[in-house]
Amino acid sequence: MLGTVLLLLALAKPVCLSPAGATSWRAEALKRLLEVFGMEDPPPPPAHVKQPPQYMVDLFNTVANADGVTKNPDILEGNTVRSFLDKTHGEKMRFLFVLSSVAKSEKILTAELHLFRLWPRATDGPKRHHFCQVSVYQVLEKSEPDAPGGKKLLAARLVSLQGSGWEVFAITQAVRDWMEDESSNQGLLVAVQDLGGSPLDPPPLQFASGRDHHESKKPMLVLFTDDGRRGASLPVAGFPDLQPQAPVLPARMPVPKLTGPRSARSLDRLQPCQRHPLSVDFEEIGWSGWIISPRGYNAYHCKGSCTFPLGENMRPTNHATVQSIINALKLSEGVSSPCCVPDKLYSINLLYFDDDENVVLKQYDDMVAGSCGCH
Repeated sequence: MLGTVLLLLALAKPVCLSPAGATSWRAEALKRLLEVFGMEDPPPPPAHVKQPPQYMVDLFNTVANADGVTKNPDILEGNTVRSFLDKTHGEKMRFLFVLSSVAKSEKILTAELHLFRLWPRATDGPKRHHFCQVSVYQVLEKSEPDAPGGKKLLAARLVSLQGSGWEVFAITQAVRDWMEDESSNQGLLVAVQDLGGSPLDPPPLQFASGRDHHESKKPMLVLFTDDGRRGASLPVAGFPDLQPQAPVLPARMPVPKLTGPRSARSLDRLQPCQRHPLSVDFEEIGWSGWIISPRGYNAYHCKGSCTFPLGENMRPTNHATVQSIINALKLSEGVSSPCCVPDKLYSINLLYFDDDENVVLKQYDDMVAGSCGCH
């Protein structure tokens, strides 16, 4: 619920402030909003137009709906997925990924090397192989990786020599080593071997490189982590449409006729507790340069009265029911009526460019009011 409260503070409009005061208020509000998203400063927009990896776009669409609201909470392992592109741009079958944007406090769950397998080159004579073995090594000695002790095997499996497409290899232990000692990150080495493990020269199988092939086929490291931030969010199952909550009138609640300039505000207070739209537009906030998806979302907020008697459809707690009775009968001084607050909260997902122009998918708990009740 903290995220929703800070969001309301950040989007609130200052009243009766000078232009300088309004600017200061906006800066402070956006700073608080960044805290909700776990950031100190907004990442700068990419220097050039960049397309996010299709894998990250597809993952976002699998996890979230068009507004970013989580629709399948069981897909992600942890709450953060980061993608890193290869930084070598030259040496074939050697790959280097810079992980400086990963916080030391993040728990490394799974790391994957994604390589795009190219169509095999045409060869003279009959083909001798239908499969080859692809081995991925963690480089321990940059200058002599093939020397004894110069590399460590991370993964090896058979790969078809027919067709093309993505191949994924688990490299979790290497990334954990690099996070413990950044200087140990000497990259990865990929070897194409025959079924007995001997090198094939020339290799019958080629993977796309960062320099010679389209951006959509670049080698990529995908890292699943968890930053430990947790809330009370629920999956959106059972509440897929996120439509405005219908107001539920308490039984026999009188609605007096009001006139005068204050009548609108008075009627608003008499409206029963219900959910109202609260649009968050990232372009209006000034974040559209680094947020890929969604362009905004409906956070919703709760507003209305919780007067006695509270109907079951207002989802009151037992405490709220007792409080409303005490308030109605004036049995104790200073006891107000219960408050209209979110009683279900849902998480949202952001797909964005970080400070190093890596694409990140991150899930944030307690960002959407799913329904409202009296508490």
